[in-house]
Amino acid sequence: MRRWCSRMSGLVWVVLVCSWTWRIAAAQAPQPPKTDPLEAAALNTILGRWGKKASSEWNISGEPCSGLASDQSDWDNYPNINPFIKCDCTFSNNTLCHITRLRVTNLSVVGEIPLELQNFTYMLDLNLGYNYLTGAVPSFFGKAFPFNALSGPLPKELGNLTNLLSLGISFNNFSGQLPEELGNMTNLQQMYIDSCGFSGPFPSTFSKLQNLKILRSSDNDFTGKIPDYLGIMPKLEDMAFQGNSFEGPIPPSLANLTKLTNLRIGDIVNGSSSLAFISNLTSLSNLILRNCKISGNLAPVDFSKFGVLTLLFLGNNSFTGSLPDAISPSLKAIDFSYNQLTGGLPSWATQNNFQLNLVANNFELGTIGHSTLPSGLNCLQQDTPCFRGSAEYYSFAVDCGNNRTIRGLDGTIYEPDAANLGAASYYVTSDTRWGVSNVGNYFLATDGVNIINSPQKIQNVLDSRLFETARMSASSVRYYGLGLENGNYTVLLQFAEFAYPDSQTWLSLGRRVFDIYVQGDLKEKNFDIRKMAGGKSFTAVNRSYTARVSKNFLEIHLFWAGKGTCCVPTQGYYGPMISALSVTPSKRNHYVIFNKDYMESNKIIFYTDFTPTVRNGVPKRRSKAGAIVGITIGALVLGVVSLFGIFLLVKKRRTIAQQQEELYNLAGQPDVFSNTELKLATDNFSYQNIIGEGGYGPVYKGKLPDGRVIAVKQLSETSHQGKSQFVTEVATISAVQHRNLVKLHGCCIDSKTPLLVYEYLENGSLDRAIFGHSILKLDWATRFDIILGIARGLTYLHEESSVRIVHRDIKASNVLLDTDLTPKISDFGLAKLYDEKKTHVSTRIAGTMGYLAPEYAMRGHLSEKADVFAFGVLMLETVAGRSNTNNSLEESKIYLLEWAWGLYEMGQALRVVDPCLKEFDEKEAFRVICIALLCTQGSPHQRPPMSRVVAMLTGDVDVAEVVTKPSYITEWQLRDGGSSSYTTSSYAGSSNPEFSRQRETNPLAQSSPTITKASLVGR
Repeated sequence: MRRWCSRMSGLVWVVLVCSWTWRIAAAQAPQPPKTDPLEAAALNTILGRWGKKASSEWNISGEPCSGLASDQSDWDNYPNINPFIKCDCTFSNNTLCHITRLRVTNLSVVGEIPLELQNFTYMLDLNLGYNYLTGAVPSFFGKAFPFNALSGPLPKELGNLTNLLSLGISFNNFSGQLPEELGNMTNLQQMYIDSCGFSGPFPSTFSKLQNLKILRSSDNDFTGKIPDYLGIMPKLEDMAFQGNSFEGPIPPSLANLTKLTNLRIGDIVNGSSSLAFISNLTSLSNLILRNCKISGNLAPVDFSKFGVLTLLFLGNNSFTGSLPDAISPSLKAIDFSYNQLTGGLPSWATQNNFQLNLVANNFELGTIGHSTLPSGLNCLQQDTPCFRGSAEYYSFAVDCGNNRTIRGLDGTIYEPDAANLGAASYYVTSDTRWGVSNVGNYFLATDGVNIINSPQKIQNVLDSRLFETARMSASSVRYYGLGLENGNYTVLLQFAEFAYPDSQTWLSLGRRVFDIYVQGDLKEKNFDIRKMAGGKSFTAVNRSYTARVSKNFLEIHLFWAGKGTCCVPTQGYYGPMISALSVTPSKRNHYVIFNKDYMESNKIIFYTDFTPTVRNGVPKRRSKAGAIVGITIGALVLGVVSLFGIFLLVKKRRTIAQQQEELYNLAGQPDVFSNTELKLATDNFSYQNIIGEGGYGPVYKGKLPDGRVIAVKQLSETSHQGKSQFVTEVATISAVQHRNLVKLHGCCIDSKTPLLVYEYLENGSLDRAIFGHSILKLDWATRFDIILGIARGLTYLHEESSVRIVHRDIKASNVLLDTDLTPKISDFGLAKLYDEKKTHVSTRIAGTMGYLAPEYAMRGHLSEKADVFAFGVLMLETVAGRSNTNNSLEESKIYLLEWAWGLYEMGQALRVVDPCLKEFDEKEAFRVICIALLCTQGSPHQRPPMSRVVAMLTGDVDVAEVVTKPSYITEWQLRDGGSSSYTTSSYAGSSNPEFSRQRETNPLAQSSPTITKASLVGR
């Protein structure tokens, strides 16, 4: 027993010793390093604010610098881990980690650059690209943030990052010049500053960047000369200077850059350059010197020594002489178009292993066989020999990118244009009617295409088939009209953007920018389809120009000058794009001439530029001798009929001219638009552009070539009002100007249906805003301002204008809201002018049921008090957020006026306020309700004038304390047995003889209840 106890005691001792030893060993074992607490807190704050979570691959158990974040692997090996960090854990004897790299890319991050980033004092690589970061760049900031919406000047403190190897800030919205301090980053190897908004000259301090290998600075507004010091940067391999405003010449020192593989220079402003500097650049694989004002003889240049050259683009320069005798066998695409080259074609030009564009030179194509070249090149030389002096056509139309013929809704035949032209080629139709030339290679794109398809239907056009496809070019695309009869033509170009979503993501930052030339004249500089469409993709944009054809030849040129983005949504998505085009004889509709010497009236002269005499490609038929006699007899009969027809036509034209002259004189000389202009602006009055319609006619949304968005009101042919009221509206609106009245831009007087052109108010009509059919949510303060604005507009019409004007159709749908929600009274089509000496005028009843005053509805008596009554109804609608009649409500609430009076009598007037308004000024709301009840009194004499209404609304005048219930409400209730089932519209043109015979009750003698007190309680 003792021996057993002794053994157990020894065992316990051993166990205790082992346990103690293990604890000591555990205490002495190295602990895993910890992330700097300040940096860990900053990282968690940033990711939390952006709604992003750390990956379990590196944030193990809540420790950021763990897992893949702390090992020695290259983070480029893990492109799918995002967000991702890398850490250096060698600090404090391998116990402390600092975050050295942070990547949060393409995660739709929105907001400003977080200030917490300044806590990462050991940061070497920061990549926040492909998001939607906004605001200025903080001075502490580091490396890459392409494809964001950053703005402001670039902080000079970036120059302190002397160990930085790559600076990527492309596709942002910076301003000002590049800081000279960036020249201190002497270890920099890559600089990407494309599409950044910079201006001014390149800093001279950049000459210290001797380690630079890549310099891309296209699409800015750099000025001055291309720096000569670039020639002493021996490591440069890739350089791009397109889309700037540099002056020539190209510095000869670039000849020293023997390591260059890609050189892209374009759009030199002035000066003249030589091509001699490229002789030593034999490492080039891509050479693009487009529109650089380079001159000289091209024949002596030896391109055969450029052993790896694949793309050679020298178009739009001033080269002379013939083509060189030899080229590099590695070439895949050559562009020598638009120079002054002459002579015949060498043997290499007829090979079919590359693309060659020789358009717009002066080659002698008959000296050598060139069957391998696309046909039609002879028609695309500078002297345009085809059909010179012998026109065949007077129109053509192309559905760009489509592979089938389409007949437009207007009867225009759009021919297919599906040829895949590639980087340097052209195409001429088999009937030599039109041609197309393309130049450009999509940089860094593996699958760049020239024909693209729309992923969804274009909504704002009647004929969306024309927008199913489009032709896109990486540099320059030109369409040619061949054999056109000389004269003036209308060139209609149709565009739509197929990408760039309307959202706060980096994809929305895409910009397609190009120039439009017609017959060599610049029509649009920096044209942006999406911008012209109001910032929207999949929206049609039309452009119309007049061009003169004098040599039976027409050229339409869409030119990419290096502006805009290159890589959104993918690499190689940029350059000009067009969906359809048409060319037709120009038909100007009128000239307006004013003879000052004799003070004659304005004259309107109608004319057509020219009447086509050719058959537009239709073959001529042989005449038959046997038909001569029949034709002669028929001609005699036709002549008699024609004389009579001419007589009637002349008489009709004189009548129309008199009407139009009267209309123009009455219009107060507003801008006069042609019917063609307004057709183009509204897509031929597409039903999809209708934004409203009333008794006067439909209203269309449109856009003028100067960018103004307009509303075009068309007088319906079935409208009972007719042209006389069109004259009334033009004269009325032209005579009055007020911030609360809609602005008239002009009118059209040469269409079958007269047209008015108004300003377009993007927030639509008030009825949509207050009746729940709009995204607008109007709070009480906004509603009150709208009511006050309408009141001031009516005050101007009734009392302040040079002529007294009764609108006659005040209602919610005739009040439009501008961008600031300022109300503007529209639709003066029913306005009547009356002499101030008359208290009322009798007229045919016109207006909208529910807003008509009793005296106007029953007897046709019209005065400004009819507008006051309608305004009272409109005030109640705005307060209540509902229309004056709503049959979906319970019986007591169907008719707003009756319901409001019932609540008022019970001392619960505020129950009429829109329940959507959770907060409102009760005293102000009660005052508005009381004024509305005053304005809807049965007797016009009891309603206040609009100037007093304004004073009561603003509090300058007290609201009358005693308000009497109108007799018409009492009579309706009595007639219906005390029920509330009267109809608001029953007095608006009612045919009920009993009701029509009732006399208006004297408000001083009636026995209706008198309200002397009201309560603010009741919601």
